[in-house]
Order: sequence, then C-alpha cells, then structure tokens
Amino acid sequence: MSQPNHQTNASQLEIDFAVSALTVPFLGGLVTARSLLKGLITLGEASEEVFRGDRLPIIYLEQQNETKIKP
Repeated sequence: MSQPNHQTNASQLEIDFAVSALTVPFLGGLVTARSLLKGLITLGEASEEVFRGDRLPIIYLEQQNETKIKP
C-alpha cells in the first residue's frame, strides 16, 4: 500500500518542479510581449506622423496646355 503513495508523491513532485521551472520563462515571455506591443504602437504612431499631410512639402506644378484650339 505504500507503493502507490510513493508514486503519487513522485509524480506530484515532478509536476511541481515542472510548473516552477516553467514559471519564469512564461512570465518573461509576457513581459517581452508587452514591451514588443508598446514598441510597435510607438513605431506606428511615429510613422503616422511622418506620413501626415501637413508635414509634407508642397510641390507646385506648372500646368501646360498642350492642346491648341484652332478657331
């Protein structure tokens, strides 16, 4: 009867070890994902500022009338 209890304790110990070993990488991944999200949002806002119309130079084009109307 002590054998099943020993296997249960060993499997529980393995599960506890696996959970504790995977906690730090999981939390690190969450922090990295949050930082990446904030960086991408900042990059998107910066690119929006670059392509906004009031910051672009005004180009004056001369209109040339190539068609001539004969009376």
